[in-house]
Amino acid sequence: MKYGARISYAGTAYSGWQRQACGVGVQQRVEESLESIFGHRIVVTAAGRTDAGVHARGQVISFDLPGEWHPERLLLAVNSYLPRDIRIMKAARMPEDFDARRSAHWREYRYLIWHGNALSPFFADRAWWDKFSWDMAEVRKACALYEGTHDFRAFCKTAECPADSVRTVLRASLRSRKNVTLFTVRGKSFLTNMVRIMIGNLQAVGRGKTDAGEIAALLRGGERRQSFVTAPPEGLYFWRAGYGDGYPRI
Repeated sequence: MKYGARISYAGTAYSGWQRQACGVGVQQRVEESLESIFGHRIVVTAAGRTDAGVHARGQVISFDLPGEWHPERLLLAVNSYLPRDIRIMKAARMPEDFDARRSAHWREYRYLIWHGNALSPFFADRAWWDKFSWDMAEVRKACALYEGTHDFRAFCKTAECPADSVRTVLRASLRSRKNVTLFTVRGKSFLTNMVRIMIGNLQAVGRGKTDAGEIAALLRGGERRQSFVTAPPEGLYFWRAGYGDGYPRI
């Protein structure tokens, strides 16, 4: 029987979502928890990948179970075997055609930046500590350019960039208050390190190293070497995924 779940995790201690040849992925811990209950490996599929050190507030997973379980009972059972930094937040019985990755209409990531000379301990390993203030008016101009269909080659890790680097960003927005800046981006799919490189370029705009015109040029198929740094993983969160009306909300 098909089940889906919404999972949250702090990614600091993990080598990303996926099982790894070296290191431990979040997927491994979830599958080990299910195996402890059912006695054999149950493969779990996720809506989107997260890299080492990246967090998730609303990652969606799907898996098949040999029998029927009440969702709340399943949630309690799985969480009892998971480490404290990984939690199933909601579970549901799903239609048999549900696949957390292939059924998703979009994925949303958020990135958190903390500005200032002192980082709040509550944000340690949960935000990018950038001590400098940004010119937010200019950053918002550049951020708006991300929306739409563009060639994001300059925003992809070079060694993992596919031949087709065109992607569609459905939403890109920026909110800033006091020490905190929050970047939100939603799209059908993303390239490797794409969100973190988008943030690295916004930082460059905010600090006057480049401008919105240069960002627009990069979006016409520039090269990775022409754009700026890859922001660190600790500020990035897989926030949520969207599905059609035919599936229960998780």
